[in-house]
Parts: sequence; C-alpha cells; structure tokens
Amino acid sequence: MGFADLHSHILPGIDDGAQDLTTTVTMVRGLVALGFDTITATPHQKAGQFFPSRPQIDSAYAAARTAIADAGITVTVPLAAENMWDSVFHDRVADDTIPGYGDGPAFLFELPIGDLPVGLTKTLFRLRARGLLPVLAHPERYPPLLAHPDLAESLAQSCPLVVDLGAVAGYHGRREGKLARKLLSDGIAHAVASDAHGPGDVSVAAAGIRWIKDKLGSAVLTRLLDENPRHILAGQFPEA
Repeated sequence: MGFADLHSHILPGIDDGAQDLTTTVTMVRGLVALGFDTITATPHQKAGQFFPSRPQIDSAYAAARTAIADAGITVTVPLAAENMWDSVFHDRVADDTIPGYGDGPAFLFELPIGDLPVGLTKTLFRLRARGLLPVLAHPERYPPLLAHPDLAESLAQSCPLVVDLGAVAGYHGRREGKLARKLLSDGIAHAVASDAHGPGDVSVAAAGIRWIKDKLGSAVLTRLLDENPRHILAGQFPEA
C-alpha cells in the first residue's frame, strides 16, 4: 500500500489552500508521485476566517474529484475537515454534527495559537466516552507544547497527534522543527501529514519524508504514513 494523507487543503477556492482546479490537480499529482494513494481533503472550519458552507465544500469536492479523474490520476480522496476549537466546534459537539473522516467517529481538529483551551483534557475525555476520536493537527505548532514538550506526551494519551511533514523538515520554524522531530523520535506522535496548501508544499512534504526515512527508518515511515493513518480513517486509536 502507499501513503495516506490525513490533512490537506486541496479543494479549490474555499480556504487558504488551492485557489483553483489547476492548482488542485498539480498538488494531487505531486503528492501521488511521493507515494500517496489516499489524500484526505480537510478544508478549514474556522469561524470568522475560513468557514465555507457545506454546499460550498460539496461543490468544490465534486469539482476536484472530476478534475483529478479527468487528469488520469488514480487516488482516493476522502472528505473531512480541519475543525478549529471555537464556538462553532462546541456547538457541533453539543449537536453531534462535527464533520469527520467520512462517516466514521474520527475527526481532525486544531487549537487556537495561545494558551491551551480551558477544559481541553476533560472535553477530549467526554468525546472519547461518546465513541468519537478527536485527532490533533500539528501539535508542534502550539506555544504551550513548545515550552513544555511533556504536555504533548500527556495529550497523546487522549487523542492521536498528527505532525506536519513540513515541520519535520524544518520549514515551519526552528523550535517547531525541533519539537516535531522529538515527537517522532520519542514515539509520541501517531502520524504525519502533508497539510499541503499549495504546490510548494509537495517538495516540503518530500523533505519531511526523507528525514523520517533517513533518521528513523522505513518501518517507522510506514507506521506514520500508512498503517496509523489508515487506523485513524477507520476510527481506531493507533499506536504511536
């Protein structure tokens, strides 16, 4: 099997990712060339900034799938979302309407940049008790975890952590890169993803893949980009 990408912004014209279908196809073609056979589209759901409606997402998704097929690219493109931990997210928690990975219990979320939200661990525990699987995007980005990496290890007991490949390669800042590599080297993070927003992120993802393979080995690369992402897509908490 190839790699499975849990986090990308390949849908055209609805957030800060691909701006048109040509860009979508270029990004997907590049990721497939790196070995991805599954690329999950995770458009932002972020109140007040990037908050496309469901009809807008569905329209962009249908157009992207058609363009990818017309380009002769063979790839599976599941639909999910990158859910910001904000008022909309909490309303959807209450209504049980959080957009997730397909029809399964897993969903991707991100945190505001700043202090960790009050009650984060308790909320994650309640979500898990309801049979849901929260999946944290780019843990290496959050200042509290940068200052206290041990918090990431504690958080990893409540939800899978998905590190950005660009951070692994050092493209997102020195401290972020150091934490990203530590989370992988120490076996704390559960998966890595492209978080691709444009064609340039494909070469960045390639650099992250090379670092993992060179420093941690092919078996770890397979776990982080194939086995564990597929467990998450199936709604299962993977091993780190």
